[in-house]
Amino acid sequence: MKHVTFETAGSAEVMSFSHSELGPLIQGQVLIKVHAAGVNGPDLKQREGAYPAPKGASSILGLEVAGEIIAVADGVTQWCIGDKVCALVPGGGYAEQVVTDASHCLPIPKGYSFEQAAALPETCFTVWGNMVVRAELVAGESVLIHGGSGGIGTTAIQMASALGAKVFATSGSDEKCHYCLEQGATLAVNYHQHDFVQPILDATEGKGVNVVFDIAGGDFVNRNLKVVATDGRMVSVAMQRGMKAEVDIFRLMAKRIRWTGSTLRPQSIEAKAEIAKGLKQHIWPLLDSGRMNIKVDKVFAFKDVISAHQYMESGQHQGKIVLKLI
Repeated sequence: MKHVTFETAGSAEVMSFSHSELGPLIQGQVLIKVHAAGVNGPDLKQREGAYPAPKGASSILGLEVAGEIIAVADGVTQWCIGDKVCALVPGGGYAEQVVTDASHCLPIPKGYSFEQAAALPETCFTVWGNMVVRAELVAGESVLIHGGSGGIGTTAIQMASALGAKVFATSGSDEKCHYCLEQGATLAVNYHQHDFVQPILDATEGKGVNVVFDIAGGDFVNRNLKVVATDGRMVSVAMQRGMKAEVDIFRLMAKRIRWTGSTLRPQSIEAKAEIAKGLKQHIWPLLDSGRMNIKVDKVFAFKDVISAHQYMESGQHQGKIVLKLI
């Protein structure tokens, strides 16, 4: 099979193409002929040498795909050869074929192309697992979502809105803030022009939000603590503004804030399967009905993978970036 590779970590230009063979399937796995693959921040970090593949996972880039099942292993009863699926994969998505656990596959939503479906798994698993499972956001609560115009942010805004929460967002330009409003946010703050703390407190009558969904980290952490309501929650899913922060511990204690977070890729097969069950029950009906419709910003041909990474690095995108293999 043809796949993306790189011999040394570095900029997008280090990527090239190679060919290799997949090993045999083990119990519970399926083999997918990849039609499209999502491009995500962790792919860029892995290429840069900052996010190595976990032990036992493919070193090939790519964490989400859409395609057709072409082989099933023993123990797989929920899928058959020929089924069209989108799937979370532990690596190997930038390839003509990929192996993943059958429990990490989901049906392609009604009316979705392979390119649209490939934009769903990694972000939906991340948002559901953190915002809903870990931070326990429920209908009637409020949430602040940083980086609202990216793939994760788009998914988080739409999912929170569809579940009945009031959504606030931040992004880096007025155009992107307008995009956040289109996705379902009731207020979007351009963090390059304004400190988001006061606008969020004003919008919540000084109470703050029940949940902060944070992809920023760094200098945003203490500002997040200012806008989290008493007994609120903060969940960290990325560190785009830095891995370290000087934390106001007293504010954390005084407001009884719960601060959690996770990374998706190292989690167990069983943990990811539970997230998939939650998505199929609660989110996939919203996708089937059109109440959620995650935007694909741009589709690149597989041969243009370098350009796809460069485009993501430019920060111009609003929504997801996808590679088309077929």
